[in-house]
Amino acid sequence: MAKPKQSAALGFIFITIFVDVLGLGVIIPVLPKLLQTLGHIDVREASWYNGWLTFVYASMQLIFASIMGNLSDRYGRRPILLISLFGFGIDYTVMAFSPTIAWLFVGRTIAGICGASTSTATAYIADVSTGDKRAANFGLVGAASAVGLIFGIALGAYLTAINLRLPFMAAAGFAFANGFYGLFVLPESLPPEHRRKFEWKRANPLLSLLRIYKKQPALASLLGATAIVYIAQKAVEYLMSFFVYEKFDWTPASVGTLGIFLGVVLVAIQGVLIRYTVPKFGQQKNIIAGLIFYAVGLSLVAVATQGWMLYFCMIPYCLGGLSGPAMQGLATEKVGKDEQGELQGAFAILNSLSLIVGPLLFSYVFFFFTKKTSSVYFPGAPYLLAAILMLISTFIAVRSFKKA
Repeated sequence: MAKPKQSAALGFIFITIFVDVLGLGVIIPVLPKLLQTLGHIDVREASWYNGWLTFVYASMQLIFASIMGNLSDRYGRRPILLISLFGFGIDYTVMAFSPTIAWLFVGRTIAGICGASTSTATAYIADVSTGDKRAANFGLVGAASAVGLIFGIALGAYLTAINLRLPFMAAAGFAFANGFYGLFVLPESLPPEHRRKFEWKRANPLLSLLRIYKKQPALASLLGATAIVYIAQKAVEYLMSFFVYEKFDWTPASVGTLGIFLGVVLVAIQGVLIRYTVPKFGQQKNIIAGLIFYAVGLSLVAVATQGWMLYFCMIPYCLGGLSGPAMQGLATEKVGKDEQGELQGAFAILNSLSLIVGPLLFSYVFFFFTKKTSSVYFPGAPYLLAAILMLISTFIAVRSFKKA
């Protein structure tokens, strides 16, 4: 089988991850208002429901991430990616017409199963990339996420003013359109000679992580540091809109403007800057610098006293994005071609575990420090906790370099 043209392959993967993150972006400004409307509750109670919605989503991702990654090692990347895109379209449609909060849980279940395809998308990148270009191309994943965040938050913020359901309808349209587009243009990236038999024991998410730990302790430590980063990131990804609604009394449009700013900065860093910093300084230095930037940005968010300060706080936070692609690039160098799907499945598993832990943890901390009976009113507490987690991750990452 002929090797697919790298530009076409990366272009489609960019769009696929864009659509995946678009759904997250849509939810960020809309979900608090939708939960309040459907459940007749306030922002603090809505944040608690949001934690459990994310728990359901993450649980499905945890179960299916390794299965999807291993299926892609057996049957190729293309069919798994296309199935996931059409599944996302169904999810957004369910969310758009949910009459109760219970139906939102149905939508999140579907999204969790389909969201497991991220491991396949990143395995596709590993298939068509070599050497230092891997880290740079994983930076494209970050850039696609940033662009998806920009459009998603913009859709969620501005279409909400017209109708609460309209942003989900738009997201469904994007997913279905990209799925049909992929039917005609997406080439397969994994030649038959590099495929392997599907084995259920390798599709078990916990056994997959245990096998990596036994075979490569240095890689296991790097994955552990990555898991803590994923957990800390959830304070921004899943709690920011609740935070600004509570502390600064923002409108959805204000959340949308901040989200657009955040996305633009992330595109510049992960789509452009990292292509220069990785070759110049190496992956390890990018990882350490990125994690420290994350900690600084989160600390500043925690103590911000005015809404406009968040724009300055997000600059060091976004610079933390230098660490993610470098971590993935370093990890992919440690496994063979026929194991890339399994490795990226492991990354997806860690992300799912972080989604189980992070949103519930930060939602509880936020709820505790904003309720009327609390002795200390401190909405920024989740972000201070997230900054501490980033510092712990830095320590673990440095130890993994020494082990290697």
